[in-house]
Amino acid sequence: MRYVSTRGQAAPRDFEAVLLAGLAEDGGLFVPESWPELSPAEWRAMRGLPYPEIAARILALFGAGGMPLEAMCRDAYAGFGHPAVVPLVQLDHRSFALELFHGPTLAFKDMALQLLGRMFDHVLDKRGERVTIVGATSGDTGSAAIEACRDRSAVDIVILHPEGRTSEVQRRQMTTVLAPNVANVAVQGDFDACQDLVKAMFNDVPFRTEMRLSAVNSINWARIAAQIPYYAAAALALGAPDREVAFSVPTGNFGNVLAAWAARRMGLPISHLIVGSNRNDILARFLASNDMSARPVEPSLSPSMDIQVSSNFERLLFELMDRDADATAGAMTRFRTEGRMPVPDAAWRDATALFQGFTLDDDGTLAEIRRLWQGQQYLADPHTAVGTAAARALAPADPGIPVVVAATAHPAKFPDAVERATGVRPPLPSRLADLYDRKERFGVLPNDLAAVEAAVRAHARRNAA
Repeated sequence: MRYVSTRGQAAPRDFEAVLLAGLAEDGGLFVPESWPELSPAEWRAMRGLPYPEIAARILALFGAGGMPLEAMCRDAYAGFGHPAVVPLVQLDHRSFALELFHGPTLAFKDMALQLLGRMFDHVLDKRGERVTIVGATSGDTGSAAIEACRDRSAVDIVILHPEGRTSEVQRRQMTTVLAPNVANVAVQGDFDACQDLVKAMFNDVPFRTEMRLSAVNSINWARIAAQIPYYAAAALALGAPDREVAFSVPTGNFGNVLAAWAARRMGLPISHLIVGSNRNDILARFLASNDMSARPVEPSLSPSMDIQVSSNFERLLFELMDRDADATAGAMTRFRTEGRMPVPDAAWRDATALFQGFTLDDDGTLAEIRRLWQGQQYLADPHTAVGTAAARALAPADPGIPVVVAATAHPAKFPDAVERATGVRPPLPSRLADLYDRKERFGVLPNDLAAVEAAVRAHARRNAA
């Protein structure tokens, strides 16, 4: 399996090289040169397998077979708080919550990052190399990345988060990790500013080379690949490939729902992909009217979705434009310079044949959390609530198609919103019960590339000394 850049100017490479590179040198994102496809019989052969084995089989199809995948997957998911790893909880006669939050940091990001930490160890040990991981987070990626990379001998990690725009639990899960190879920076700006700083560091070739930069954001293809298995596991549990399923995914950066699209591209019968947005609704506007235009980011009760520049959309755009790298690069350049992405009408129509968008404001989010609690005694975090509301609003017309909602975070990560809606304050699991008492360590920096690069350099040099 080889990988190419969506912008066409980076040399193709294998899975291990893509894992270490993160972003392509031309600013594009890596995608498989060709997509693996499984027959119905091959999908059926995975029914009933433990989740780690499903994950190992799927990742092998993307060129990771040179790693001890089965052992890595068993180890990565052994500490999760549910024996099924990703349990399906029935909400009503046709809808299910796919709980992706039973990992160490209580968010779906653990599903990929616990595995990626082990992949980095394996590849760096084999090569005798060291890397500096830089990442931007709107709340959950940072803590999951830090948990996956803490205390690893060949990795330094620096995570940027928007100052004051995460929940307290999200912030503390990052800033209370005092491992010497971990650094946290609160950037005076929103998530898009943090994400732009990370991309700028990768595009600064001398700095990228000096620091041996790598990424764990969903710009790293390995992140997407490691998220595909849970969509496969859910679909198989509900009767695929002999039954169609639909997924409703609350998303801001488009990575999680792109993994569902990839599962469909591999042959799973996924009839609909419902994209749930909060007031930062660029994806919903695009799907409704081909309006891919950036607006100022507005804080919400679902901060992990407070995004207006959805990085992973570039991968879908590349496919919608028949893998025309020049056209993809041109559209992305115009989006960055003009704030509006020109998507050809035919490509937009192809997208809307599968994807549907839905927007829910804060009042609607609180009402949905309350409805789930009063009706099903199910406590949902604000992001999951966006997904369940979207699923109810846009469920397929065929009542025989089940709708699976990606439950992306534990309700205890957002206790204020959940308590406001239900009167119930969800407790943290016992392993995190002392989180509010732990010492924090982080720096605050302006939205300035030079200042952030200096902090990254100082951190890496301090650990290399």
